[in-house]
Amino acid sequence: MKHEDIWRALDTLAAEYGLSASGLARRSGLDPTTFNPSKRHMPDGRARWPSTESISKVLNATGATLEAFTALVTGARAVPAGSRGTPPAGRRVPLIGLAQAGVDGFFDDAGYPVGGSWDEVSLPDIADPNAYALEISGDSMEPVFRDGDQVVVSPAAPVRRGDRVVVRTVEGEVMAKQLARRSARRIDLRSLNPAHPDRSLEIATVAWVHRIVWASQ
Repeated sequence: MKHEDIWRALDTLAAEYGLSASGLARRSGLDPTTFNPSKRHMPDGRARWPSTESISKVLNATGATLEAFTALVTGARAVPAGSRGTPPAGRRVPLIGLAQAGVDGFFDDAGYPVGGSWDEVSLPDIADPNAYALEISGDSMEPVFRDGDQVVVSPAAPVRRGDRVVVRTVEGEVMAKQLARRSARRIDLRSLNPAHPDRSLEIATVAWVHRIVWASQ
């Protein structure tokens, strides 16, 4: 078994499911850069092999069998007929980028997703019928959430002190923070990235606060 055979098998499996290498990693709950070509060798030129844990997550995410993956490693050009499984059961939920969430037309007055401009993504089943997903961009939420991560947000989930939440102000500013304290007059939010300031907002300036219930990390 050669280093290049393993990576070729992963690339082939990604293509079978219509995904890029980063898309396969993301679907598997891994860092989107895990399978990038730049990650396949160490800085000194030595080969870097994907971990067995990463491969296990890929098989779980795609539904492909170990036998099918082994066949790809040994030279098959596609997943053998009858060996391609179906991804684990999930649910299609609306998806937009975090930066878009502050734009009018994506939420109603109650903070539920509306309109026809949302994409869709298949994620683990969430009981809340109004749940939606946001794709993180930038570093404002590191190290908890990284660029490219997707978080599922539930408007119906109860929000308690210490929860990670998405907050939208009446002026359209959207932020992901940790709820530090909420009183009748103010809401105090702690930044996930210590390089960004904490926030304290008057309740009257807050449109809604929704709890983050899942993340594709």
